[in-house]
Amino acid sequence: MFAIVSIAGQQFKVEEGQQIFVHRLAANEGDSVTFDTVHLVDNDGKVSIGTPNLQGASIRASVIGHVKGDKVIVFHKKRRKGYRKKNGHRQSFTKIEIKGISL
Repeated sequence: MFAIVSIAGQQFKVEEGQQIFVHRLAANEGDSVTFDTVHLVDNDGKVSIGTPNLQGASIRASVIGHVKGDKVIVFHKKRRKGYRKKNGHRQSFTKIEIKGISL
């Protein structure tokens, strides 16, 4: 059984027991969270598709921890002008584990 769900503005294909990284959620470690924006559920070949969301479907997950992603270097340069600007960015992520998919 798997589902397509929107979490923090991104869509993920999730299965029970799977651990994924999503954009930072406002939840503490160990908290359980529920996501109601389920777009599709496949239950052993029986597919349910929402328009755009399935009514009554939800995903239960627990927060494992908060981490930071790899550093990305942003470099701007204009040739022959002496203009250079270097900046870095590290995205904050939340690691969650999918506990269950309910219809």
